[in-house]
Amino acid sequence: MTAAGAGATTVAPPPGGGPALDWKSLAADGFPFPERAGAPRLAAELSAMLVSPDPVIRDDLAYAAAARWIDAGSLDEVLTELGDTAATRFDHPEVQARTFAPLILCRVVTRGAAVPGLVPAGAVERWYARFAAWYPAERDTRGWDDSLGWLHAVAHGADAAAAFARALPARRRELLHLCARRVTEARTPYRYHQLEDARVARAVTRILRDPGLTPAEATGWLDVVAAPLEAGGPGPVPVWAFNTFATLQSLHLHLTRGITGEAAPPHAEAVADRVADLLRLPCHWLS
Repeated sequence: MTAAGAGATTVAPPPGGGPALDWKSLAADGFPFPERAGAPRLAAELSAMLVSPDPVIRDDLAYAAAARWIDAGSLDEVLTELGDTAATRFDHPEVQARTFAPLILCRVVTRGAAVPGLVPAGAVERWYARFAAWYPAERDTRGWDDSLGWLHAVAHGADAAAAFARALPARRRELLHLCARRVTEARTPYRYHQLEDARVARAVTRILRDPGLTPAEATGWLDVVAAPLEAGGPGPVPVWAFNTFATLQSLHLHLTRGITGEAAPPHAEAVADRVADLLRLPCHWLS
């Protein structure tokens, strides 16, 4: 994900002093890890940059660097601190701060799951609780803003949901319901048109891969989707319903075509059939 920024890019001085990092040069070189700066300072500086309204600072520099260094293990010693800071951002007054929090948590949780014992289980549960309270309730669901760049609360939250499902398999059923509540949230004026529906569909498909889900659990979360759709009446399709139908169409495609390099969910056919039943509500001509 990249964002196009305009004008000069200014990065705040590093916390605690010391020579400022040349972030643009780091980006141009592919973000080699600056060992001399030290992981604690880098974590603090990245966290500060990740709330910037400038999409170049936030997205092209801070997130790109954080993603590379977290995945490579370069920030393992401060991984829990990065997660804790990101989790506090769900209550931040600025939308870009809230919507980049799940992206960082996605990376942190994924790295923690790959290295057992690296992140305390209690920390992941703590982050999940904050995320679960935020995801269905976020009102600003714009994918893109001409000034702020990518916001993508729905898509970024979906990525985090899939990561939490891997790290907390006992939460998979709850995460399916959480995604259902997000896409049926009636208090949103924004119609998905930046592939938010596809990102949610990909996440749900990955959550459904849990071999421990029963057929009833794999399809039961769709009752949350069905209830408001079946209660609808004649007239124009409201924004939330458009978003829901778009997500269902994407989900059906993901379930029937699959995700490259990943196994299909155990109950993919049953879930796809239930999704098709719901899509017949607006598209009665479907076979």
